[in-house]
Amino acid sequence: MDDPSQPLSEREQTDESLRLEREKADRALDDDVSAADETADAVISRARARADALLAAARTKNDQRSTGDQPTEALKTSRAIEDNTLQRERVTADHALRDERSEHVALLSHERQATDEDLFNERARADQALAMRDDFMGIVSHDLLNLLNAMVFVSSLIEKEVAQENHVERVVAHARRVQRSGARMRRLVGDLVDVASIEAGMLAVTRAVGQPADVVTEAVETFQAQASGSGISLMVEIAPAVPPVAFDAARILQVLSNLLSNAIKFTPAQGTVGVRLEQVGDDVVCCVSDTGEGIPDDKLEAIFDRFVQLTKNDLRGVGLGLFISKCIVLGHGGRIWAENRIGRGSIFCFTLPVNAASTDGVR
Repeated sequence: MDDPSQPLSEREQTDESLRLEREKADRALDDDVSAADETADAVISRARARADALLAAARTKNDQRSTGDQPTEALKTSRAIEDNTLQRERVTADHALRDERSEHVALLSHERQATDEDLFNERARADQALAMRDDFMGIVSHDLLNLLNAMVFVSSLIEKEVAQENHVERVVAHARRVQRSGARMRRLVGDLVDVASIEAGMLAVTRAVGQPADVVTEAVETFQAQASGSGISLMVEIAPAVPPVAFDAARILQVLSNLLSNAIKFTPAQGTVGVRLEQVGDDVVCCVSDTGEGIPDDKLEAIFDRFVQLTKNDLRGVGLGLFISKCIVLGHGGRIWAENRIGRGSIFCFTLPVNAASTDGVR
């Protein structure tokens, strides 16, 4: 049971405020509906009384114009039938009015239910986003802490090695480990900066006409050593006559780096990672394929969202690379997607429009 002496959490305060506002709105609505119903009933009653008075006056006047005798039995019967018909019509109208009011109440109830469902769904999405953010912060903290620990440890080794003779090669190797850890930290921080820029609508994409084949070649050369060290063959195929396009070379290199890094990461030893560049219609298409386990069909689109990973406890990344890649490609007017190759891994493709105009600045 909740302790009433404890302050309410932010969620509980929100729920309490929502409850109070809803009760206030319900009371106001009930008062408005009751007042409207009473007014309508009063108008109907006055109208009917007025109609009855006019009908009685008309009958009296008609009787006076006749022979002066009392109404005949036939006239009484006729008037009784008219009165019964009028009464039935009024009863029917009353039923219709009650049905209309009941339908109005049911509609309000349905709208309330729909509102509650929308609120529940929004809260579920918010809770999921918060959980993803917490997971993300945990992964980022884990990665940064590991990298910092590695740099501190290797620095201590360097300090010991430099005090001894003929250990230059080992010192250089330690220094390179520090550089790699620093590069990974810089990339992680750069991803965080990019996400903040994307959320602010200020992702910098400065385009100039160039050869996408040059960027593909540079990316493959950059990851060739990493692939070889993991026992993976890195292949590249560039179709002839791929035209120049207007693009941000550094940003597209960032996209390729994300795709190649993931492909190598999820491909086992003796596997193959391939890069193909070609023109298809009005687009230049670049695809990165691998021979890993593939991607579950239900995540082919979700993997491009923030903080999404293939497995919950995967500490090999923070789930930002594909999201940033998607935003970069969209910023070029292209599109990006993933496909499963049954039994043969997955393939990631993105496009760059051939006829996109060259622009400088921020998109």
